[in-house]
Amino acid sequence: MKKALISGITGQDGSFLAEFLLAKGYEVHGVVRRASTFNTERLDSIYADPHEKSAKLFLHYGDVADGGGFRRILEKARPDEIYNLAAQSHVRVSFDQAEYTADVVATGTLRILEAVRDYVGAGNTVRLYQAGSSEMFGAAPPPQNEATPFYPRSPYGVSKVAAHWYCVNYREAYSLFICNGILFNHESPRRGETFVTRKITRALARIKLGLQEKLYIGNLDARRDWGYAGDYVEAMWLMLQQPAADDYVVATGESHSVREFLELAAAHCGIDWTRHVETDRRYFRPTEVDFLLGDASKARRQLGWEPRVSFDDLVRMMVEHDLELASQERTLAEAGHTVHRGASQA
Repeated sequence: MKKALISGITGQDGSFLAEFLLAKGYEVHGVVRRASTFNTERLDSIYADPHEKSAKLFLHYGDVADGGGFRRILEKARPDEIYNLAAQSHVRVSFDQAEYTADVVATGTLRILEAVRDYVGAGNTVRLYQAGSSEMFGAAPPPQNEATPFYPRSPYGVSKVAAHWYCVNYREAYSLFICNGILFNHESPRRGETFVTRKITRALARIKLGLQEKLYIGNLDARRDWGYAGDYVEAMWLMLQQPAADDYVVATGESHSVREFLELAAAHCGIDWTRHVETDRRYFRPTEVDFLLGDASKARRQLGWEPRVSFDDLVRMMVEHDLELASQERTLAEAGHTVHRGASQA
């Protein structure tokens, strides 16, 4: 039985990847940050008590900000594959928490590389996937592929570029099997509610059912290449199955504006979004990324990877999920229960 270790397993991608690997027969280990509240909701459907003989998913408290702790998890899990998905991944927030973002995204990756270097140096074998981002391209003209020069426009993008080059350097200096996956935007109903796509579908569903009046949003003209997260985790796995390590762009090859996403989501909800949506300058970035469009021809050619879920199907999937969530919320409200949504309007 092959073993995989996933940092960032509680996030959108981590949960999809864990499901995918378990279906492949893997034993999966995940690194979970300690918090005062439960943060493993996305794993509820696949988690089993580790005392059960059938259990194949195991969680370990740790953080990529703690290199020593990660080394201990690595020695305990002894994986065949490592997927580093951990990050402070909210681009707008990275301007407010630049130092923290750099420590987790850039230096956190370096800590993992140092641990892997020592682990392999002790006679072990492991393959590493590093989660890159289309934000690394930033202002580079589209379409963007593996040969496109990086031009990041946020502390998050800069940190991802640093992590990318750390991985290239360690691959070449120490002959480590490391793949950089430069994934363009990928969404799902599991996306965090402060990310623009989920913020839109969540708010429009609540507006549809009378639970909310307004949606405040930033730049409607930014264009992104949006795919389905469930499709993209397969590409991560495929990279580590190749005979040689390499770097790959993963994207749909289509680009849509935030306005187009909003219009389509509103159409699926059956509401006039212009009556409910207002622009708030707080959500604009100090330096914007205007146009991302990925060229994933290398991944299609060498990995045999293809996106399956279309843009329309993705938006519909997210809207239907959030309409059901809003319906449950309204039922609770009608029964007299107070529903707390936290800071999801941020």
